[in-house]
Amino acid sequence: MEPLTLDALDRQLMHALQLDGRAPFARIAAVLVVSDQTVARRYHRLRSAGALRVLGLTAARRLGQVDWFLRVQCAPDAATTVAAALARREDTSWVSLTSGGTEITCVARGAQDTVLLSKLPRSPRILSVTAHCLLRSIAGHEAAWPGRTAALSADQVAALQWTGSSEVDVTLTEPDHAVLRVLAEDGRADHARLAKAGGCSESTVRRRLDQLRRGQVLYFDVETDSRLFGYHSESVLWLTVAPAQLATVARALAGHAEIAFAAATTGPSNVVAFAVCRDADALYTYLSERIGALPGVLQVETAPIVRSAKRAGTLLLPHPH
Repeated sequence: MEPLTLDALDRQLMHALQLDGRAPFARIAAVLVVSDQTVARRYHRLRSAGALRVLGLTAARRLGQVDWFLRVQCAPDAATTVAAALARREDTSWVSLTSGGTEITCVARGAQDTVLLSKLPRSPRILSVTAHCLLRSIAGHEAAWPGRTAALSADQVAALQWTGSSEVDVTLTEPDHAVLRVLAEDGRADHARLAKAGGCSESTVRRRLDQLRRGQVLYFDVETDSRLFGYHSESVLWLTVAPAQLATVARALAGHAEIAFAAATTGPSNVVAFAVCRDADALYTYLSERIGALPGVLQVETAPIVRSAKRAGTLLLPHPH
């Protein structure tokens, strides 16, 4: 099979889905001035090749939960096994091997009073664990990584952008949980499938999805492989920033094309960022010329990602036998 390459229409489709993951193909086609069939065919081609997934995800804070960034130091011969165990858990995402395979980073979600460390895999090969509570997303959460969201014009963005959020309180029901489990695997699952999962009518599930989105409980993200865009270097950056300069650094990172995501956290490193660059040399240039020039950045620790075990909702490593 020939390697997948993206053309201009593929990139436009990915950008459109980042703006509204459940936008009907007909609406996307009208904005891109192509046929509905062309958009549908492109989407299914990209999804079948594993190059694109739309995921329906929940906002932790709106559900009274907290996201934690975990750093797990372990012996190199145990890293893959521990990463696979973490990846199989329902409360984890973005499980990656970093720093040559001696560290695992991941995001773990729990209630405000959850004791996360008691649920980690037990192994004498785990040397240390640190946890950083996510205080605020400061880059990449809604606008997404610019590497895949620069294909549409301002007018096209305005025509496709989903706008309907409000501060309405939403309490999840059992049918909601069933529907959300399906959306976590396929954010574009049709209403018939969602209605079957939730045990309700299609009109009910359609109305409920709108309520969850408007209440900012449910949002849609696009999962892609940055290598398809020509970016082959991914790293986790742990920044120690002077508190008085935190807002300034946050605004700067939000405007950096290299930053896929960044958040203010607790801990000695009070900002975590995921940097995506074309190669190691481009990463060096970014660190020295852009991060190094930011006022208030006292220290930067760079942990290159060598392998991903799980992204937002996808297991990428086989289970050990």
